[in-house]
Amino acid sequence: MVLSRLSLFSGRSRCRIALALALLLAVVGGTLLAGRLRAEDAPSDGDAIGSGTLLLSGKGVAESLPAVRLGTDMDVTVSGAIARVRVTQAFRNTSDRWMEATYLYPLPEDGAVDSLKMVVGDRVIVGHIKRRAEAREIYEKARERGQKAGLVEAERPNMFRNSVANVGPGETVLIQIEYQAPVRQVSGEFSLRLPLVVGPRYVPAQATADNPARTEAAVAKDIDEVTAPLAAPALGKGLNPVSITVHLAPGFVPANLISPYHRIAVSDDGAQTRTIRLADGEVPADRDFELRWRSASADPTLSLFRQSLDGKDYVMAAIVPPARLPQGKAPPREMVFVIDNSGSMGGQSMDAAKESLLHALDTLRPEDRFNVIRFDDTMTQLFDQSVPATPEQVATARRFTEGLEANGGTEMLPALKAALVDATPDEAPNAVQGVRQVVFLTDGDLSNEKDMMAEIAAHGGRSRVFMVGIGSAPNTFLMRRMAEAGRGTYTNIGDGSEVNAKMTALLDRLKAPVARDLKVTVDGAPIDFTPRRLPDLYVGEPLVLLGRGQALSGRLTVSGMIGDKPWSQTVDLSAAVDSPAVARLWANRRVAEIEAARAAGEVEDDQADGQIADLGLAYSLVTSQTSLVAVDETPTRPAGARLTREELPLLLPAGWDFDTLFNGAAAHATPPTVGAEAGEAEAVTLPRTATGYMALVEKGGLALLLGAVLLLAGTRRKVRA
Repeated sequence: MVLSRLSLFSGRSRCRIALALALLLAVVGGTLLAGRLRAEDAPSDGDAIGSGTLLLSGKGVAESLPAVRLGTDMDVTVSGAIARVRVTQAFRNTSDRWMEATYLYPLPEDGAVDSLKMVVGDRVIVGHIKRRAEAREIYEKARERGQKAGLVEAERPNMFRNSVANVGPGETVLIQIEYQAPVRQVSGEFSLRLPLVVGPRYVPAQATADNPARTEAAVAKDIDEVTAPLAAPALGKGLNPVSITVHLAPGFVPANLISPYHRIAVSDDGAQTRTIRLADGEVPADRDFELRWRSASADPTLSLFRQSLDGKDYVMAAIVPPARLPQGKAPPREMVFVIDNSGSMGGQSMDAAKESLLHALDTLRPEDRFNVIRFDDTMTQLFDQSVPATPEQVATARRFTEGLEANGGTEMLPALKAALVDATPDEAPNAVQGVRQVVFLTDGDLSNEKDMMAEIAAHGGRSRVFMVGIGSAPNTFLMRRMAEAGRGTYTNIGDGSEVNAKMTALLDRLKAPVARDLKVTVDGAPIDFTPRRLPDLYVGEPLVLLGRGQALSGRLTVSGMIGDKPWSQTVDLSAAVDSPAVARLWANRRVAEIEAARAAGEVEDDQADGQIADLGLAYSLVTSQTSLVAVDETPTRPAGARLTREELPLLLPAGWDFDTLFNGAAAHATPPTVGAEAGEAEAVTLPRTATGYMALVEKGGLALLLGAVLLLAGTRRKVRA
């Protein structure tokens, strides 16, 4: 194109134009290169990874209040180690038009969604589980007929989309879903995390050298599934208010109840029960809610629950191996720290990640080896390979870390590939001295989670992967699955005040011997347990087993090695306590296992889809292949009345920096078109936050070369003339 345009001008003009273009491109490339983060002592040849986009559903940044307002109430009952959560979303149409509204919202990555009710006036319409395509077809037909309809679809295991059609002017429709999830336990502390907002997800580019299978269709599908409009900061925090009540009955006297990110009010309802509410009544949906508690007496070491359903018995067992502290000096370690400095980390998240890494660097000993990798849409590996943790090398890493700034896209896959490269892969994988530890510090807000798990499954080797989720709303689905695939563990750091305590606890766990080579046997009737591939366990972490069999009898034994010593624990299955949640939790865990096998290339897509659909239909669960749909059989929208579609905007997670996220440009993006007819696409261009600067530098160099060639050609013609 440039050459064809240049041919319209004289030789001298062509030379001048070519030089001007070359200089312009070189200046642009050089400016971006100079502006790109490069900390002191860092290598100067960061690899360009390619171009991706942080897209908000193709619908931009909402700069005006939506016509449909949303309020959410969460009512939680914790019984033992299981939480049952009822989420009620009220869609209120404040306009004079008939509306269809959709809302993207998060749930715990191990939550099993099994119930949908739609409340219209004094009528309650119960949802039914269907295959995903069938549920979508039922919903769309009801929408076109003017019937009220509700649809719940899973875009990711921790990300769901509610759609409600034909909400009349001034009308309110309630959509109520229910799910259950296990309570997490680490080192005697129990925790319940309720995600409240989906952070904007980075959608990686199309096919690259690192990921040749990523097609344009896959990118478009990701954009449609995992993104939504973002509310401009000028709209304030009043959108999407949330109220939360937790009825806590853990089976023991709870103590040390805290909520680190919200103010709470606690009331005693009995010796072992508490009711927890938000002290402020309602809060903005801009950060996850977390509740933590301990036992007032000795830490429980065993939780055992059972359920009988349709002629089968189900069991849930959480067994905590004893903590065996290392004797003498811990062996040398190799630690690779990977830190995310993409635009989504701007603000408090970047500060917390840097502080976490600096804390970890201070724990290294001279006999340890280490490396640091940072990534956004480019990547820098501080050293060519892991180096001894001498004071000089650690000081270099500290300066490198302190100079990091958040910018660009979240291309994690190349950083993961680099971190898994092992200079000594032949060491015994189970040898304590041979364990290689990779620690990721990231919010995980990207769309290609499966690529990460597939890479670990293919090239994890002897490396153990540990995830540190940074920020107020990290992608815990990515954290848990990468840690599981990498035989590691994960932790969340919600704000800077938690860095020292959380990083100290994590690094202490990594020093202690791991419980490995675990096996489960039952001396009674056989039981199909999940996970089938048992993980390694770190100090204070329980092994959570979910099983299904024809009858629950006999004794269950878990055995393995802790350090170099054998260990086992046996429990009597007849001691299990009845619970109505175990069967669906088993099915939900089995779905996760099938997805992991798919990512590892062990199961074909069609086979995995079929197995997941069968489980979703059998246990009435929302999965990637099944959805819940509810339809009011009575049409309410008058014939001929137009239906307006609106996707409700999300708040930016607390601590994120809007201008850093969008390079200051998204605030001026075109807002979503209010009043677009249902089904119409809305195309709004948003800034590409992952433009690789090295590509621009290369273009500038090529343009300079082109200009020089043309200049030389023009000079020769002039001489000949």
